[in-house]
Amino acid sequence: MARNPKITFIGAGSTTFMKNIIGDILQRPALSGAHVALMDINEERLGESEIVARKLISTLGVSATVSTYTNQMEALDSTDFVVVAFQIGGFEPCTVTDFEIPKKYGLRQTIADTLGIGGIMRGLRTVPHLWSICEDILKVCPDAVMLQYVNPMAINTWAIAQKYPQIKQVGLCHSVQGTVKELAHDLDIDPANIRFKCAGINHMAFYQYLEEVKEDGTFEDLYPRLIEGYREGRYPKPSTWNPRCQNVVRYEMLTRLGHFVTESSEHFAEYVPWFIKRDRPDLLEKFSIPLDEYPVRCVEQIERWKSQVEDYKNAESIEVERSQEYASTIMNSVWTGEPAVIYGNVQNKGYITSLPQDCAVEVPCLVDRNGIQPTHIGKLPAQLAALMRTNIGPQELTVEALMTENREHIYHAAMLDPHTAAELDLEQIWAMVDELLEAHKDWLPAWTQKQVLETA
Repeated sequence: MARNPKITFIGAGSTTFMKNIIGDILQRPALSGAHVALMDINEERLGESEIVARKLISTLGVSATVSTYTNQMEALDSTDFVVVAFQIGGFEPCTVTDFEIPKKYGLRQTIADTLGIGGIMRGLRTVPHLWSICEDILKVCPDAVMLQYVNPMAINTWAIAQKYPQIKQVGLCHSVQGTVKELAHDLDIDPANIRFKCAGINHMAFYQYLEEVKEDGTFEDLYPRLIEGYREGRYPKPSTWNPRCQNVVRYEMLTRLGHFVTESSEHFAEYVPWFIKRDRPDLLEKFSIPLDEYPVRCVEQIERWKSQVEDYKNAESIEVERSQEYASTIMNSVWTGEPAVIYGNVQNKGYITSLPQDCAVEVPCLVDRNGIQPTHIGKLPAQLAALMRTNIGPQELTVEALMTENREHIYHAAMLDPHTAAELDLEQIWAMVDELLEAHKDWLPAWTQKQVLETA
C-alpha cells in the first residue's frame, strides 16, 4: 500500500488560513489520506483548529487523520511537508507597537508587515523562530519541503537561505495570482484567459507582460487598455472586498513605470516615498490610501472570528471551496510528479540578473518530484530593478543584523528605508529604533538590546 504524506502545520491556530490550506489539500486525491499534524502554542486556538480540520475531513468523506501538538519537534517528526503561518507577538502588543511608536515621530504606515520600520521589526521578531523550525527540520525530517507563508516574506526567505541553505524552502504569497483576478474583474474578462509572466521581489514583482488570449489563439497586450481605462476614470472599479482600499496607487504606478505591480495599493504606498507624507493629506485622498489599515483589519477579524468559531463548532459540516493558495499544488506535484508552475520566493541564484545575487526574489517555479525549480528570468527593465533595489537594501541589512547579531545594522536598515528616510531625520530614526527595540525586548533576541556597562 502506498504511503500517505504527513503534513505539519506550524501556527495552526490561524484557523481560517489553516482551513483554506487543509481544505485544498484534502481535495487532492493523492493527498486525501494525509496525516495532518497541527501545531500551535495557543492550546485554545489549536483546539478550535482541530475541530475545523476534523469537520473538513468528515464533509469531504476522505481518510485523512489529524493530530495536535504544542511541541514543535514532535509535530515535525518524519513529516514530508511543513506549512508555516504565524505572527510573533500577535496583534497586541507587537503590531500595535509597530504602528504607535513610529506615529509619535510623524511616521505613518498602512500595513507595516513587509518593509518600513514595521517590516524590519517584524523580521527581527520572526526570523529567530523560523530558524528554530529549520533546526528541528534538520534533526527529524531533513528532506521535508518547507512552505513559508510568514511576513516579511523576503527577509524571512533570505535569512533562512543564508543560515540554513540545505533547507528545501519556498516563500509563498497570493499576490501574483490574486492581482490577475483583480485586473480581470476590472477588464470584465475571464482570468483563465489572461497570459502573464511576472518577476521581482515579494510585494514588488511586476508583470513583464499581461495578455488576453483571444478566441483565434492570438494575444492582446492588456496594458494599453488598463492605462486608457485609468486615465478615463473607469479603472480601478470599486473594491469588491474593502471600500477603504481602492486600487489607485498601482494604476498610477503603471502609468509611470509601464508595468503593473503585484501587491495591493495600500501595501505599495508604504514601500516608496511618494504617497504618504505627513503634510500632504491631499495625496492620501487622491490615491485612496488608508493609514493604519492593518490594525483596523485585525480588530475586524477578531470580532468576526468570535461568531465564526461558534458557527464552526455547531455546524455538522463545513463548506469547502478551493482557495488560490499554492500549497496544495506544490505538495501534489512533489508527491505525484505531476508538473505544475507556481510563483515562489527563493534565493536569487542568477535567476534575475539585474538584482543582487542571494537576495530573495519572486519568480515562476517548476514543481515536480525534483522539488521546486526556479526559472531563469534574466534582466528586468532598468526602472523596475532600480526600484526593487531600494527595498532590497533594508532587507539585506535586516538579514545582516540577524546573521551577525550587530544592532547597528538595524539603524542602517531603517535609515535606508524609502518611506522612513523621506519623513524622518537621522536623529529621529535612531531614537525611534531605540524605542521600538526597548518596547519589543520580550520578543527579540538579547543582542538587539543596548548593553549597559557596569562601572566599578
